[in-house]
Amino acid sequence: MIRVLLADDQSLVRAGFKALLDAQADIEVAGEAADGEEAVRLVRELRPDVVLMDIRMPLLDGLAATRRITDDGELAAVKVVMLTTFELDEYVFEAIRAGASGFLVKDTEPEELLRAVRAVVDGDALLSPGVTRRLIAEFAARSKEPAIEQSLGELTEREREVMALVGIGLSNDEIARRLVVSPLTAKTHVSRTMVKLGARDRAQLVVLAYESGLVRPGWLG
Repeated sequence: MIRVLLADDQSLVRAGFKALLDAQADIEVAGEAADGEEAVRLVRELRPDVVLMDIRMPLLDGLAATRRITDDGELAAVKVVMLTTFELDEYVFEAIRAGASGFLVKDTEPEELLRAVRAVVDGDALLSPGVTRRLIAEFAARSKEPAIEQSLGELTEREREVMALVGIGLSNDEIARRLVVSPLTAKTHVSRTMVKLGARDRAQLVVLAYESGLVRPGWLG
């Protein structure tokens, strides 16, 4: 059973998400929060698998709440998915850098929301990959000059290749087909790369791929 915490200051939004999620056999809403402070408290208390976190909330915004959650080693298993009204929201990129596993726009289709919750628990795919890649590319282009050797020096050539493919949004199965290896081998390469770079999840690996210069802004596959 996938346990989800809803964090949004709009009760109608929470009610809509709750009705959708609770109707699934493999998902349940473990709790609800109306502000960032409450969200952090409930995450520590309930230890949900996924937090659907609104970016803009009173007392403590979603970005600050996400940092508190991802900075707490005891909450390493909790995945945060940011909710935003606009696809290209500057705070989304900062949230991913802070440890969020991805983002969704609030008016996303129900099927996409359910797919996203399940995918982020599996750790197999970056949410809303097309939009997320464009957003990351846009803001990574404004970041400091890349230093590939410094940041990626521990990676093998194959791991760099795999990281670049993750950076353009390919899934493990797609990477396997591209490199003519098994999906399990591709997954192993991705996992080893994340461990070596200290990436919390696949979303942070994409950010690192851009910021290191391994993937250039505008190269979307």
